[in-house]
Amino acid sequence: MNDLLLDVRDVSKTFVRGGLFSREEIVAVNKVSLQLAAGRPEILAIIGESGSGKTTLARMILNMVTPTSGRLLLDGTDLAAISGSAGRIAFMHKVQPIFQNPFESFNPLKRVERYLLMTRRRFAAAAGGSTAATAVDAALHKVGLSLKEVGGRYPHELSGGQLQRVAIARALLAEPKLIVADEPVSMIDASLRISIVNLFRTLRDELGISIIYITHDLATAYYISDRILIMQKGSVVESGDARAVLTAPRHPCTRQLREAALLPQIAGGGANASGTTQVI
Repeated sequence: MNDLLLDVRDVSKTFVRGGLFSREEIVAVNKVSLQLAAGRPEILAIIGESGSGKTTLARMILNMVTPTSGRLLLDGTDLAAISGSAGRIAFMHKVQPIFQNPFESFNPLKRVERYLLMTRRRFAAAAGGSTAATAVDAALHKVGLSLKEVGGRYPHELSGGQLQRVAIARALLAEPKLIVADEPVSMIDASLRISIVNLFRTLRDELGISIIYITHDLATAYYISDRILIMQKGSVVESGDARAVLTAPRHPCTRQLREAALLPQIAGGGANASGTTQVI
């Protein structure tokens, strides 16, 4: 059995901009390494300002962008070796994305349940078990919805929070080991963000799913994360236990992010007497 669910080894990505006479290389990600252990689910937050390289790193983990150098392995399989329809389905059975804007994840002219039923049928061989409708309803119940509630409705007939929950339910239908969530609450009303954030904790604790949480929001990252990586200009400048790093940051970038977030509870050590953390 492989000891690592995800093994990112010195991964870099360079984009080339311009033409023959004005060629410019832009290093989006520079020699980043990270690991997630198999059988020990956790939430790893990757934090950085716009342009820090965190989304490019997420897209490489999702095998949507090919690294310029380095290797990415999922359950010991090199992502560069994945090919063909069967290989892609096997990969997506293990890792699923959650994107920033839920309304861009669904065709506005198609009913929501159609996506869910198609996803279930696509992964039915890997997931096994119940009928498509039963599995879809079960996945929706895990995110606080039901097939009766969303059935027959188009994306615009749901709120942003509801649709993001549907997107998470859709990911759960593959029964993944890893979810990569790229800014999943930034397009949702502040009053609803905590419900999505708490849902990620439930997925970790009750379903054993590891989550890579890409964000610029230090508050939610501090609230839910086990570990964090701070990125700046494509490089990881600080990493470690979330509370240890944010309580006593060493790198100027981390200190700047913490000060900008205006989180007095970090300076006080984070958790209150009941072991929970206040998010402001």
